[in-house]
Formats: sequence, structure tokens, C-alpha cells
Amino acid sequence: MIVTNHVSKGKLVVITGPSGVGKSTIRQEVIRRTGATYSVSATTRPPRAGEADGRDYCFVDRRTFQRMIDNDELLEWAQVFGELYGTPAAPVKQAVGQGRTVILEIDVQGGLQVHRKMPEATFILVLPPGEAALARRLAGRGSEDAAAAAGRLAMARKEIETAERSGAYKYRVVNDDLEQAVRRVIDIINEERSEK
Repeated sequence: MIVTNHVSKGKLVVITGPSGVGKSTIRQEVIRRTGATYSVSATTRPPRAGEADGRDYCFVDRRTFQRMIDNDELLEWAQVFGELYGTPAAPVKQAVGQGRTVILEIDVQGGLQVHRKMPEATFILVLPPGEAALARRLAGRGSEDAAAAAGRLAMARKEIETAERSGAYKYRVVNDDLEQAVRRVIDIINEERSEK
């Protein structure tokens, strides 16, 4: 009998979708049901009430973040409303190397940056059941005026178009029914892990 110390390789799963599509809710449910690890982003913005360093974000100063960019320590990064956000590569690669599934919830541009560095990851594009449904979800948030909601809808259209043209997103999950969407994402993860 041959005994090997082979550790099953893990998987990075990138969940992307426009604002209002429900990707955060899907991500939380998938993690709760599967025990996957959530990739914690680094940011230069200050913590909000109730946020904890290392749980919600890794809060760093601009000099530290710039050093991470310069040393190619990030899978992706972007500037949003004057603050920097990014995904540290080392914890993701370490967890994947230990055989764990890591979930990264991110926008399309970030997903495409990750695809350039880790094309072997699983890329899932979460879509609304239609533009009207997405418009209702964005309006239902009640956190912005009509002009801002229209801007978000236009941005969502552009993000979906970019993702679909890129060829990076092998899977598309329509979030018409949350339970079905969560199950589909879990099925994709299981399929991808069994194919290795």
C-alpha cells in the first residue's frame, strides 16, 4: 500500500456582479453552508462603526497600501471615492495551497485583474433576472436619489457587458430566486473541485 501526504488543492472562487444583484447575500450563504473562507480586502479607508480589522477589512495607511502595490502583493486593487481597496495575494494563495475554498466577492474590473494573475480560479458572474428587476432592487435600497440610481443602473449595464465580453467568467448565475442561486453557486464550486 502506498501512502502519500498529498494535500488536495483548494480553489479560489470569484463572485462578481453589479451593485444590487445580491452577490453579498449569496457569498454569505455559500460560506455559511460550505465552510469556505472569505477573502478579506485591504483598504485605506477608516473603519466604520462595528467593523473589525482583519474581519471586515485589513485597515492600512496609504504608504503601506502603496508598498503592497509596488511589491506586487495584491491580486487586484482599485481606487474608489478616493480610498484604495485591494485583495492581498498571500493569504488567498496560502489558503488555496492548504486545500481550502476561498471566496472573493468583487466588482468586474477587480475580477479581471484576478483573472490575469490566477486564471485557474473559478469566475462566477451573478446577474439580475432582468434590468427592470435590478432597477427595482437599486431603488428599493432607498439610499440614493433617482439620478444616482440611474447612474448605478448604467454602470451595472456596462459591468455586465464588460464581464461577458471578457471571456473570464465561465459561469453565469441569475439571482431570480435566492435559494436557487445559492445552490447553483455551491454546485459550481463542487463541480470545479471534483474536476481537479
